[in-house]
Amino acid sequence: MASTTGNSGWAQLRQQARSLETQTETLFQTYSQFSQAPNIPAKPTEEEKATESKLEELLEKRENVVGKLGRLLDSETTLTSSALKQNNLSLLREKLVEHRRDLTRLRNSLQTARDRANLLSNIHNDIDEFRASNPAAAEAEYMLAERDRIDNSHAMADSVLSQAYAVNENFMVQRETLANINRRITSAAGKVPGLNALIGKISAKKRRDGIIMGAFIAFCFLTFWWFL
Repeated sequence: MASTTGNSGWAQLRQQARSLETQTETLFQTYSQFSQAPNIPAKPTEEEKATESKLEELLEKRENVVGKLGRLLDSETTLTSSALKQNNLSLLREKLVEHRRDLTRLRNSLQTARDRANLLSNIHNDIDEFRASNPAAAEAEYMLAERDRIDNSHAMADSVLSQAYAVNENFMVQRETLANINRRITSAAGKVPGLNALIGKISAKKRRDGIIMGAFIAFCFLTFWWFL
């Protein structure tokens, strides 16, 4: 009867420990989002404080439950059952230690993100105050920025012109190449006997065929106009 009661108490405490463990993991997801916010406030918000406090409370509850499980296990005498429960208890303790480390890590990460955000904010504030108190320096800074933009525009224009000159030079090279090819063909044609005559006959035949076709079209047109 005592063994049955002990098993029932163990099962309830173990279920409670698992439930608290799940709640802790869910709350960790919420707590980690504070360090990822785009604008981290200089001081912790009420929501952040409440979340951190809830995490610490859950860890304390789990510590108490794990302690109760340990004491309950020490009072048992069944070796087989105790070995299985000892394994479960070890897992619960390891998870608890891991979550305590996670809380410390997330707390430090959040503080680092907050310090970085505050440092950048202070730098921007100092720059704004300096500009407000030194209008001449602010004007000079503005002129320097404008000069940088103008220099960038000039550099871009020079790059475009360089590309245009390169393309133009490429065209000139291609034109010279085609002229050389034409000269070589003409020279070769002059060296081959009868080639120029053959080319002349072909050209003459084309002109003759053109004249004949033009005369035929004119005759057809006049005949059509006569009978119309």
